[in-house]
Amino acid sequence: MKLTDGEKLIILMLTELYEKLQIDGETDPDFLRSAIFHDHLWGIRWKYSGIPFEPAEDPPVVREVVDILDMWSFIEFACAKLSDEEKKRLAEVAKLFGENPRFTGFDGNNESEYMSAAMFLVNQLDRFQEFKGRDFNCHHPSLDAHRRMLTVFEPLRASLAYGALSVGQLAKLLNERVHPSNREA
Repeated sequence: MKLTDGEKLIILMLTELYEKLQIDGETDPDFLRSAIFHDHLWGIRWKYSGIPFEPAEDPPVVREVVDILDMWSFIEFACAKLSDEEKKRLAEVAKLFGENPRFTGFDGNNESEYMSAAMFLVNQLDRFQEFKGRDFNCHHPSLDAHRRMLTVFEPLRASLAYGALSVGQLAKLLNERVHPSNREA
């Protein structure tokens, strides 16, 4: 969705009127302000999918963040279903990240666009609620690791449906977080 600067100002003024007059309407003034101030106009189409907006593609960052959050949803779901013995095995075969695998977010300094999109999806659009309440700033570059993991996850996704990832699949995914130059031969 594209809005001119004037349209943004008009919407912001209308949100102020909504609140001042205590109008209980179908649109959420706080959400609209957040979408405008954080430049997540794509989110307006997501939130108000019943409005026949012109077709538009989501920004590439949003599509990639959705894929990353989806992958981590599968990982955390599968880990929650593991038995104690399977958890121990995962910690052994994915030594660096297999103990308590969790989505920790993106680097707030260098991957802030990704972090912002993830926060907006979870906190404003109520998607991926399993990540609600998290910080999303892991304080170190993580995007390359997520991308490496996605190359392993994408072929698996279609075959998973509602099933859980196996310990072997989890280990393969989690071990991709390690940069190839830092892996043992």
